[in-house]
Amino acid sequence: MHYFSVEPDKSSAYTGSVDGSHKWLLPGVDSCPACQSTWGDNSRTYPSVDLTPVSSLADFVEARAEPIEEYERLCELVRPFLPPGALLKPGTSLGPLVGRAQGRFGPLAAPYPWWLLVQREALEKLQADGLRGLNGCPTQLRFRQRNAPELLELELLSAGRLHPDCLPGNREPRCTRCGRFGLSLPKNRLLDATTIPQHVDVFRLEDFSTVIVCTERFVNDCQRLGLDGVVFHPVPAA
Repeated sequence: MHYFSVEPDKSSAYTGSVDGSHKWLLPGVDSCPACQSTWGDNSRTYPSVDLTPVSSLADFVEARAEPIEEYERLCELVRPFLPPGALLKPGTSLGPLVGRAQGRFGPLAAPYPWWLLVQREALEKLQADGLRGLNGCPTQLRFRQRNAPELLELELLSAGRLHPDCLPGNREPRCTRCGRFGLSLPKNRLLDATTIPQHVDVFRLEDFSTVIVCTERFVNDCQRLGLDGVVFHPVPAA
């Protein structure tokens, strides 16, 4: 099996853009007692999550950093609402994508490298072809134009990691308390074949959540069905 990264098509004639964020989020961590880091990363998103049953919703609205004990408390409030296999990290985004959108969108769109949007008709074609793990979640994007598309966000579970051979040899270990993995994304990437999921055709890397990876089958179906708006770059695995 061959694998590809899914990335925005900067040469596309599509003009679509999104100014928005997800409805809720976990705070970042302020001065982790284990690694002394203050950090958060909102590239990991779970748009299917509905937190309205949580009584303290105000705790999930403002982007901020909190002591790790408070972050961990809020994680436990969120955990019952997560999809199976979901991982939580500081700054994780939850709920539908809310905001404004404008312009012309392709069947697929990546307004940011870590978001993958799809028009409903395109999603139904891919699902009908038997592609696995495609959960399209409604967005709350407002258009000021006629004939606005119905954009869904694919919920991408974290799975798969980069191979140690493409990472610095003197890297610090992942923090055992807050989970921080303080490395920049390497330019030359190699997937660790032993960590690649076998039950989905598109997923988000566990260790570099800004990277979306898909199978060759996903690429072939998109090309055969004429579903453009993103580009695919081969990523070797070993």
